[in-house]
Amino acid sequence: MKKKTIVLTGGGTAGHIMPNIALLPYLKRHFDNIFYIGTNAMEKDIVTKNNIPFYEINATKFVRKISLNTFLIPFKLIKSVCQAKKILKKLKPDVIFSKGGYVSVPVCIAGKKLKIPVVSHESDLSMGLANKIILKYANVVCTSFESTAKLNKKCVFTGSPIRNQIFNGNKQNIINKFDYDQSKKTIMFMGGSLGATAINEAVYSSINDLTKLYNVLHISGKNGKKITAKNYYQVEFCDNIEDFFDLCDVCICRSGANTIFELASIQKNMLLIPLPKGNSRGDQVENAKNFEKNGLANVLMQEDLNTTNLLNSIEKTINNTNTYSQNFKKLDFKNANNKIVDIIQKQIK
Repeated sequence: MKKKTIVLTGGGTAGHIMPNIALLPYLKRHFDNIFYIGTNAMEKDIVTKNNIPFYEINATKFVRKISLNTFLIPFKLIKSVCQAKKILKKLKPDVIFSKGGYVSVPVCIAGKKLKIPVVSHESDLSMGLANKIILKYANVVCTSFESTAKLNKKCVFTGSPIRNQIFNGNKQNIINKFDYDQSKKTIMFMGGSLGATAINEAVYSSINDLTKLYNVLHISGKNGKKITAKNYYQVEFCDNIEDFFDLCDVCICRSGANTIFELASIQKNMLLIPLPKGNSRGDQVENAKNFEKNGLANVLMQEDLNTTNLLNSIEKTINNTNTYSQNFKKLDFKNANNKIVDIIQKQIK
């Protein structure tokens, strides 16, 4: 029997990488060979740590502002497509799975030219630029939000890939490391893979008020300040996010799709502070508003972020625990991985 091979692609941020990692245990049940094509950036470090053979290409970011780089993008894209095509000819995959981002575009275009089936996944409520391009070359685009699947006949609602480790957190691993007051609830601040300056600054300016009321966990990213306080525990990064999730009563974070779906899958209260539209294409604001509308999270806009509003929003989120819990139970999170892998398999000729 011929061995089956799949190529994964996607990168630039953890949001375009971690869903691929989440699918690995499921893909390994059906594929003998799993390879990854990406750039020499965040994806290379994460993928190699998971013992997946990595092949590097040069890929260019798509910028919306007109500049000299804008005019160079088509030429750079042609070069990266040629690089991807050469690698794909060598690997001979039966299918390509893309998690989006600018890294994945040349791989999907090259795959289409070589008549290799392409399956992509869109995490956000609205489709990103990369996936809008990939849509033309993909056989199927899986979506995390049900309404997104209605945009095109190629789209199928599957839900968001969830890492199995998220369901196996052990809060005791964190309790043992900091001055923890069992009489207080625990809140957690995090800003995504690159950190979030606005969230960090809100923590620092409110730390005395926060620690009077709560235990505070803070994943600050590499640009965070080093501060100390009673009932406060800070780290730059962590490999055991599931332990932090297990301990916290409320997670205050951005509204990247992967994060909010992981938190919803373990029924954690969320106070979402989306990245403002001016700093992005507005996808986080859309994700947050959708979760708020469906009674899955509370939202505090960054422009309204100050100590008073932060404390009031945290209290409101805790008071709405029963509402969130009931709405979480209506959703099916654990079958998304199997649904996506099943779709991938069906595309193989």
